[in-house]
Formats: sequence, structure tokens, C-alpha cells
Amino acid sequence: MGKIGKRLKAAQAAFEGKHDLTVEDAVELIKANASSKFDESVEIAMNLGVDPRHADQMVRGTVNLPNGTGKTVRVAVFARGPKADEAKEAGADIVGAEDLMETVQGGTIEFDRCIATPDMMPIVGRLGKVLGPRNLMPNPKIGTVTMDVAEAVKSAKGGQVQFRVEKAGIIHAGIGKASFSADKLAENIRAFVEAVSRAKPAGAKGTYLKKVSLSSTMGPGVSVSLDSATGN
Repeated sequence: MGKIGKRLKAAQAAFEGKHDLTVEDAVELIKANASSKFDESVEIAMNLGVDPRHADQMVRGTVNLPNGTGKTVRVAVFARGPKADEAKEAGADIVGAEDLMETVQGGTIEFDRCIATPDMMPIVGRLGKVLGPRNLMPNPKIGTVTMDVAEAVKSAKGGQVQFRVEKAGIIHAGIGKASFSADKLAENIRAFVEAVSRAKPAGAKGTYLKKVSLSSTMGPGVSVSLDSATGN
């Protein structure tokens, strides 16, 4: 096992014994200990009372964070003709049809979000084994299969975050940067928690929101009071 660096030791000491903090206190703690040479992301993990192996307990959706994520999102759009032009004008980084499919099939995936017009889905469908495991497959339920490609591109570029529960019933997402003000991070966190709360599936039984934790890219995690996270 590798040695723990001084910076991480100091952070662990600062976090020791602290749990169920308010969102504001947790954010201040994370910001004070995010001392890497790069601007660390602030990440949220939510433990949910669901079993995503059952279709009626799947949790999936999107949220437009009020203060963005601080990340540059590269967007690819599968479209033709006027819709391709709309996507380019809206700021899409890559636009194409069969040519883009061939590029992706060849192993080149230079984008973080993939959008498609409905008529492109027979082409995009051939990429399921490539895009699916990377959570890049366009889906009408989260607004990435749409005729309004311009709005979808703008949302993706403007801080929209997709979320999907993992096998263990956990959702992970980046909700900002350590350089953000504490107020902006707190606002993003509560917006994200609210969106996941609204996405509660019909098949969820018992306690839905079990635990919320925050961390920075290189730092320890700390649990947050559910009442504070939900604004109660």
C-alpha cells in the first residue's frame, strides 16, 4: 500500500469525527482542504433505497444546475440537414451522421454528451455496445433524443447534469468546482438532491433518500444532514 501524503493526512485529520454536517459546513470543510494544484471538482454521492435491477426502481434523469458545473462539456450531435446546422449554431463540437458513426465505431470518442434527432436512432442504435457502457447513449427520457437539438446542446453546455443509479443503489455526480463560492456550491447541491428526490420511482419502498455525502476529487468524504440537503 502506498504512503499517504502530507496533504491527504492533514485533510483526513480535518474531517475526522465530522459527519451529518449542514450543506454549508460540509462545503466550507471541503473547500478549505481542496489544496491540489488543479481546481478540484466537488462531487456528491447519494445512497438510495432502491434496487435498480428491477425496472420499476430505476432512477434516472437530468438537472440543470443553477451555477453550472465548471466543466467544459464536449457535445456530439447525430443529425442531418437543417438540424445539423442548428446543432452547429448552438455550439455542438461534433455533428454528423454515418460519418460520425464510423468514427465512434473506430474507437474515437471525443465527446462527453451525445444527442440525436429521432430519425438518427437506427444509426445510433448500432453504437449501443460502445456508447452504452460509457453512459453516452441518447435517450428520449433524458432529452437527448429530440428534434430541438439547439436547446439540448445549450442545456448540455450550460451545466445540465445527467444522473443514473448504479447497481448498489448509489448515484454519483460532479456538482461544481472547489473554486466556486460556498453559496453557489450549496445551491447546486440542493438542486441536485431535489432532482433526484423528484425522480423517485414507483417501485421504491421504505426510505428513499438514505445518505448524502460530499467530497472533492482528491479529498475525503463527509456525510451531510438529509434535512439540510433537502432544505427541510
